Amino acid sequence: MSSTLPEPEPLKALIEALRRLPGVGARTARRMAYHMLQHDVAGAQHLAAALGDAVRDLRHCERCNGFSDEAICPVCANPKRDPSLLCVVETPADQNMIESSHGYKGLYYVLMGRLAPLEGVGPAELQFDRLIRRACDGEVREVILATNFTAEGETTAHYLAESLRSHGLAVSRLARGVPAGSELEYVDAGTIAWALMERRSS
Repeated sequence: MSSTLPEPEPLKALIEALRRLPGVGARTARRMAYHMLQHDVAGAQHLAAALGDAVRDLRHCERCNGFSDEAICPVCANPKRDPSLLCVVETPADQNMIESSHGYKGLYYVLMGRLAPLEGVGPAELQFDRLIRRACDGEVREVILATNFTAEGETTAHYLAESLRSHGLAVSRLARGVPAGSELEYVDAGTIAWALMERRSS
């Protein structure tokens, strides 16, 4: 008959806190906790301080809704960005990926989620009215919907496209296709189907 040692309450609380991270299960959380407490106490203290500072000091940019330590983030405040283009993404991580491509010079709006009716996430929870106001500021000419190609992301894009077009805005969707450098033999059928439907002349 196997049994486990009882864990002190502060340790149990730390493990449960680490389990809240995406992709972290009970065993991984326990391993992380033991590592920090046994081998890297200074790192654990630094992590705790950095997390506390982030929670305290970060806010949502008044224009793009992304994370910022100022009322207006550096991207929105940059006069070299094209204010006529507004790219809508689900998360700050998605924004970072598009920015790292160096192929987009417009501005962003971060939804901080996607429509998920079964989880109770609707237009009100995502403050779609705030996005509409931002897109109707008189400068935006085209809204690029760059939500993910999941069922929820597609639903979100469809809902937003209808709303934005009703306000006279041009709306486009991030294209889907075969990744650069890939061989068709190894690309899934769904991706090839979308690439064929969204083909263009060359």
